[in-house]
Amino acid sequence: MAEYKLLLPSMGEGVMEATIITWLFSEGDHVKEDDSVVEIATDKVDSDVPTPVSGKIVKILKQKDEVAKVGEAIAILEIEGEGGNTAAEDTATETSAPAPDAETLKTIEEPLKTSASTEFSGDLYLSPLVKSIAQQESISETELKSIKGSGLEGRITKEDILAYVKNRGNQPAQQAAPVQQAAPAAQPVATSAPASTITAAAGDEIIPMDRMRKIIAENMVKAKQIAPHVTSFIETDVTNVVKWRNKNKSLFEKREGEKLTFMPIFVRAVVKAIQDFPMINVSVNGENIIKKKNINIGMATALPDGNLIVPVIKNADQLSLSGLAKAINDLAYRARNKKLRPEDTQGATYTISNVGSFGNLMGTPIIPQPQVAILAIGAIVKKPAVLETPDGDVIAIRNLMFMSHSYDHRVVDGSLGGMMLKHVHDYLENWDLNTEI
Repeated sequence: MAEYKLLLPSMGEGVMEATIITWLFSEGDHVKEDDSVVEIATDKVDSDVPTPVSGKIVKILKQKDEVAKVGEAIAILEIEGEGGNTAAEDTATETSAPAPDAETLKTIEEPLKTSASTEFSGDLYLSPLVKSIAQQESISETELKSIKGSGLEGRITKEDILAYVKNRGNQPAQQAAPVQQAAPAAQPVATSAPASTITAAAGDEIIPMDRMRKIIAENMVKAKQIAPHVTSFIETDVTNVVKWRNKNKSLFEKREGEKLTFMPIFVRAVVKAIQDFPMINVSVNGENIIKKKNINIGMATALPDGNLIVPVIKNADQLSLSGLAKAINDLAYRARNKKLRPEDTQGATYTISNVGSFGNLMGTPIIPQPQVAILAIGAIVKKPAVLETPDGDVIAIRNLMFMSHSYDHRVVDGSLGGMMLKHVHDYLENWDLNTEI
């Protein structure tokens, strides 16, 4: 028999650690290859970790609520074979879920090799990447403790420490903490209001926020603080869209075994409008604007527990309508069944929120950082509308829908934000009934 170390796998770019939520097996239990053995949580998404081998769990190394780093052993399994602990470590490295890519490892490891060794106290939790930057820049523990972390539970993220490094040379060291507190990226403020200002009355129920709700709260407040929001509205006649979907939904379901919703059509219209106005597909980094090459559409999705998550349709401009429908259905299903991978929620460059799915006519959504715009789509409602015809104006029953476009006024002015919305409107109103699916 040999021991096998189950490692925390790589979970996508920028994710360097995870918190153990619960173990699905106990010490002494036998597991089969590909069994999910533990549920973990990152600041992006909850997911499961499967075992790549069959065996018996002899030791759980990371308990509930403990944090593990990518590549760190979280359990030891006893498996068939020879080789002892050394062989087990080699096997774990080679056969466990993919480790961080070479570029990420280089980013983490090279500074550690070249910089002076710096030890930090145990009460200051730093990810390997943050620690390596601190060592490379010779940042002391006192300075690190002055940085306001914007990560989970106030932890210092890569963005926090890079912002600190950028401002560090501009002012004396004793001024570093106030400068960092003023930096937008370092504003964890979900619970900034003093708890004592609100008192529960007799009979009130106090419900502690769960981990995901805390993250959502922090991100939403931070997003409102960073970006000055402006919102434009438009009412769109989507009668052609409704007719086209009614004509094709049965055929698509019979052919593909999947539902055809309105969302692929909305995404297609948004993608075409982004291609018309690529400066909507940007992020702000200090005084620089980063124009994104890829068009990755975030899809705000409500979860059964009342929380919200935004899975991402990667390279949406390269997908056909059928491909968009399949990608959207897959992401929505996995989001609602807690099967998303961390990388499924990363990299969005623009987001759509379908508030109409709750029967709402319109909404003013918050722009998720670091994006600069978000579109809210309202409910489709039959209404009398005035139509222009060669024989004069007539009143007809049409399918109408409100859309609202919220955008970051730092880099998106009313003309750009409004024209982008008008183009989405035009693509939907002029939808070709002969479009192939």
